[in-house]
Amino acid sequence: MIDKTKKKKLAILKALQDADRPLRSIEIFEELAGDGHEISERTIRFYMSHLIQEGLVEYVGKRCYRITERGSQEFESSAIYERVGFLSARIDQMTYRMNFDLSTRTGTVVFNVTVVEPKILLQCLNSITKVYANGYAMGVLATLLPPGERCGTVTIPEGMVGMGTVCSITLNGVLLHHGIPTVSRFGGLLELHERKPRRFVEIIMYDGTSIDPLEIFIRSGMTDYLGAITTGTGRIGASFREFPSESRQQVEDLAHRLQHIGLGGFLRIGRPGQPLLDIPVNEGRVGAVVIGGLNPVAILEECGVRVYSRALAGLIDFSRLFHYEELEDRIKEFL
Repeated sequence: MIDKTKKKKLAILKALQDADRPLRSIEIFEELAGDGHEISERTIRFYMSHLIQEGLVEYVGKRCYRITERGSQEFESSAIYERVGFLSARIDQMTYRMNFDLSTRTGTVVFNVTVVEPKILLQCLNSITKVYANGYAMGVLATLLPPGERCGTVTIPEGMVGMGTVCSITLNGVLLHHGIPTVSRFGGLLELHERKPRRFVEIIMYDGTSIDPLEIFIRSGMTDYLGAITTGTGRIGASFREFPSESRQQVEDLAHRLQHIGLGGFLRIGRPGQPLLDIPVNEGRVGAVVIGGLNPVAILEECGVRVYSRALAGLIDFSRLFHYEELEDRIKEFL
């Protein structure tokens, strides 16, 4: 069992990590108070001095603090024991934090990031674009992050590039912006037969894991994107959502609008109270199958390339996204 001092330090590191920007001690105090931690601003400054000495936090200017890469690694390794259910909380957090406006096509969306060498990315680009072209991606948009750029806990190293894909949680944020609450139930492996979804062969509930399910399936070699893009029969990442039955028509309308601007991610939308792909749905709700955001880069593992991917890595401005057909020219800029 971790002691109280360690727990408070982890809470501070979490506040800094989630912020994605330097914070003043009063801002850290407000974040911790909002999470139910009883700790004074003076005590926070006391812990900060220790965290700085340990190289986990650094000064930015005179009054702000920022978590270091070492601090991010410490948080990731030390906090796993208490992060059962952390992913579902992270989903809610990112849903509320994004501010994309569908009408103006402005604001931030949730995205995933994969760190890879530019030349390797270029070599595997044909397979990646086929995932997009076959409709197995969360829309048709992507982005590239240069070396040195930081998103959440990930900093892109020198000689590498960060390929960003739209996270499916973006759909939750759009629906919420239009007054539709969404419940994310689980992530899983969806079996395809002749390009049509047949059933979920593996599922992991979001409120019972600290790691994104698709990250687990990718690392375990359980996917079959190569089969999906060649024969139409394979296993791809997908997730299951529920929303109120009364909002079904509105969700369908929003799904069409999202697809029009490159953010299409709904694979199937069910009927009120009816099972969808044999998954039972609660009374008064509608189920939906959503494409996995990491799908385009997940195929790299099947091509023999070990990469580091992080789902729900952070928020990115919609203006930085571009059509996947531009990837080749954009990647060459890093070579």
